[in-house]
Amino acid sequence: MDLYQLFKTRTPIIGVVHLLPLPTSPRWGGNLKAVIQRAEQEAAALASGGVDGIIVENFFDAPFTKNQVDPAVVSAMTVVVQRIKNLVTLPIGLNVLRNDGKSAMAIAYATQAQFIRVNVLTGVMATDQGLIEGEAHQLLRYRRELGCDVKILADVLVKHARPLGSPNLTVAVKDTIERGLADGVILSGWATGSPPNQEDLELARGAANGTPVFIGSGANWENIATLMQAANGVIVSSSLKRHGRIEQPIDPTRVSQFVEAAHSHWHPNVNIQSISGAVKIHS
Repeated sequence: MDLYQLFKTRTPIIGVVHLLPLPTSPRWGGNLKAVIQRAEQEAAALASGGVDGIIVENFFDAPFTKNQVDPAVVSAMTVVVQRIKNLVTLPIGLNVLRNDGKSAMAIAYATQAQFIRVNVLTGVMATDQGLIEGEAHQLLRYRRELGCDVKILADVLVKHARPLGSPNLTVAVKDTIERGLADGVILSGWATGSPPNQEDLELARGAANGTPVFIGSGANWENIATLMQAANGVIVSSSLKRHGRIEQPIDPTRVSQFVEAAHSHWHPNVNIQSISGAVKIHS
């Protein structure tokens, strides 16, 4: 996977748009327009703050189904992604929680989004949704049937879960890439908002053998410089929100602070380029 080709940088920062509860989820509020407006505001805040990509998640649909989501969720996410793509020029990804890679692939195909995140691509994980089994074979076959080149970023020993079988990180990374055919792997801490440790990142990067390794949780402007010494990119959400609280909307100032902290480590002698071109201006 060529990060530069997709994100126009070799060290991408991917911001997350957490969608308000969607139709059929327990906390669905009955107003899809409000969901779309919030998503558009968050995408614009991320783009203007200087991220290199955006991933859209049905984060507030908890409690999640462990595999296939309701068709109404797929429909709503498709509409939202299309609206975001009309607003910003950044690469867009999908994560359909908890583990509906097939729906994510279908939405990406229909909207021409560029990548998806899959929590369990290979192996079996014990989670709060029950046992989740990786379905790499079905997902990779489906991508081929659709004839698209949507990239698959796969979590390894994903957060909020415990592996059944070997918890060996090196083996898990190699299996995800060599047997699951992931285009990139993601390492998280034990839960949302907790970072992976440096040693694990270094182990994963060694085992990945050139396949990109992303930080999947817990990055903030204080630790990003250290974490990125052993990773190729980062997916970030909680620390970009108002007061750093997960339920709050994205704060453009915090996005800029995070991007600046990351860039000052990666490019200490380079001025940060203007990012105003990332948001389309409609007259």
